Amino acid sequence: MKSSVATALASGVDIEPSIQAMLQNNFSAREKGVYEPRSPEQMAPILLGFLAEEGVVGPRLEGFKRMGGGASKEQFVFDLYSDDTFVRKCVLRMDPLESAVVTDRAKEFGVMRAVADKLPVPPVLWADLTGERLGRPALITGFIGGVTKPSDNAGNVSGLGTLISEPFREGLSKEFLKYLQIMHEISPDFDDGQVFQTPDQDRFQAARWQLNWWASAWQDDAIEGVPIMGLAERWMRDNLPETSELVIVHADYRTGNYLFDEQSQKITTILDWELAHIGDYHEDLGWIACHQGKTSSGEVLASGLMPLSELCARYTEMTGRAVDQKALHFYQVLSVYKCVVICLATSARTAGNKHSHQDILLSWLTAAGYAFVDQLICLLEEA
Repeated sequence: MKSSVATALASGVDIEPSIQAMLQNNFSAREKGVYEPRSPEQMAPILLGFLAEEGVVGPRLEGFKRMGGGASKEQFVFDLYSDDTFVRKCVLRMDPLESAVVTDRAKEFGVMRAVADKLPVPPVLWADLTGERLGRPALITGFIGGVTKPSDNAGNVSGLGTLISEPFREGLSKEFLKYLQIMHEISPDFDDGQVFQTPDQDRFQAARWQLNWWASAWQDDAIEGVPIMGLAERWMRDNLPETSELVIVHADYRTGNYLFDEQSQKITTILDWELAHIGDYHEDLGWIACHQGKTSSGEVLASGLMPLSELCARYTEMTGRAVDQKALHFYQVLSVYKCVVICLATSARTAGNKHSHQDILLSWLTAAGYAFVDQLICLLEEA
């Protein structure tokens, strides 16, 4: 069996051990055949058996069906009953064979449990972290209502290019920043080191771990060379920022990954914790910045909510943390680099291998990758 770049070069590449294992597991999946997703009719009896084993008495599912949204996981929604008594509405999230982003259900499970008493997250009810019982690694959470954008909003798939309409912008900005502040105040010492490792060997390790993760993913998954990616990697290696404070980094915190109530303009839940890790708070800011929405006048808004300068100023005011512009620029470059990896490499390879239920969406993401290439060029020109 072949090894991923992260595993083959493990002795010479500083990478988080759990990420190294995750990349190798994903690399091994390439040798498997076409992925055959289960229909709701096929999945329902498997899920019922799992729930019975977990102690649900007389489990029954109503309205069990596939759920739209998401570029990486298979999702089903259902009403759960126990002995004909309604328990709650639930969501089943399962890994396909491969997806747009390589992730680990154990990390998602661990961080969601760790932040549940501080942040609005879907309650994690059950998990099959290995997939031995449900067929693929999976989480079952409670269903939380809400929308990802106002009903009068246009926007692209997966939240890309979404501009929040002006009447909602300030209310959602307050909520968005409030929960970012709370997230970064939660102690990162919540794990025993088996799933989440801490990059504390030196002050550059947080940035180095992230760069090595995504550079490995690019080398593993890229179908053809893109010269700017090599230049970007070299620039980042020459400009690794020091980390002054380690926090829980969501790593995909942006418009599209939170739900809100339109009437109150309150965030009801924060989604997609699968990339979370311990790292530099500038990383979340850089990720928010690289997901842009443009107003009719051409103003660029970070995550479709506010200008980057306003995001940084309000973050500093709320948290007391200074935003180092050089560190922020590094993480902006890294964030766009990640987007190119996801779109032009991992999504393209997964769709080509027919290893996901979302081949059409992954093919669309591949085309969208070239917009991120242009964005990466602009950021490197500014450096």
